[in-house]
Amino acid sequence: MDELRDADTPVDETELAIEGALRPASLSEFVGQQKVRGQLQLLLEAARIQQRPADHILLSGPPGLGKTTLAMIVAHESGRPLRLSSGPAIQHAGDLAALLSSLTPGEVLFIDEVHRMARSAEEMLYLAMEDFRIDIMVGKGAGATSIPLDLAPFTLVGATTRSGLLPNPLRDRFGFTAHLEYYEAEELEHVLERSARMLGVELPPAARAEIARRSRGTPRIANRLLRRVRDYLIVHADGAASTAAVDAALDLYDVDRIGLDRLDRAVLEALVRRFRGGPVGLSTLSVAVGEEAETIESVVEPYLVRIGFMGRTPRGRVATPEAYAHLGVPHADSVLRFDDL
Repeated sequence: MDELRDADTPVDETELAIEGALRPASLSEFVGQQKVRGQLQLLLEAARIQQRPADHILLSGPPGLGKTTLAMIVAHESGRPLRLSSGPAIQHAGDLAALLSSLTPGEVLFIDEVHRMARSAEEMLYLAMEDFRIDIMVGKGAGATSIPLDLAPFTLVGATTRSGLLPNPLRDRFGFTAHLEYYEAEELEHVLERSARMLGVELPPAARAEIARRSRGTPRIANRLLRRVRDYLIVHADGAASTAAVDAALDLYDVDRIGLDRLDRAVLEALVRRFRGGPVGLSTLSVAVGEEAETIESVVEPYLVRIGFMGRTPRGRVATPEAYAHLGVPHADSVLRFDDL
């Protein structure tokens, strides 16, 4: 199941091509996030009527909910070219200056994980977003001079999974901020219906519902599970889909009935059986399961907390009664105290 996770793992070109083909090209095709879609539609329509670039847009939320897709839709519906970059790739003010100075009028610049930009680049971006201008320092020491450079008007679309790490001066310069929420199972079924049609897979409603239920409220995961189900159907079921075939395919990839995978269950097993429900520190938990603490904190923990299987306390992580029930472990073995939650 590791390849089905939403972590920053390398993906081959075929997978990227398939993901790109499944992306909706317009707001009308985009499923879910109804409020955000309406707000973006108004913002883009106002910019079109006034014949100006749209205001800068900040999209925040967990990975896999459609932030990159929405950035592409903003460019498409504005009739503007799109430039893609990421925060980790902008580690010096010079990197950002080169990027901004090459933009054409009205171009949409998408910066993924914008909170991971270098501080010097962030400070340069303040002036660029507000006045479409940057100051370039030439020379060093007492002889250094600042040369202003005018930029073509552009629209910045920033995406972040951790909006709290953005400095307030940067956050305040975005004209529109949207937070994307996890999807309901019914919305994911619509996503899967469209994706299955594009992939040439005939999925009965019950099979779509089963995949949606195991997709952790995330369209990207739903589409990846769909592709693994498609592979299973081609190899083992002559392409014929059924709920039993979907169950067999997802069981093969260690995805259980509520979307937990091998690492999720390893964390729960360690928390419940080895540490008697906790509390236990994150570093200790990561050593127990042989996984990086950052992966547990950013990939595993949010979902376990969201479905009520784990709690975070000042003394560490704790398992809830629901986690015991899911693992079939008697709750009497727990040392969890509810006043810790």
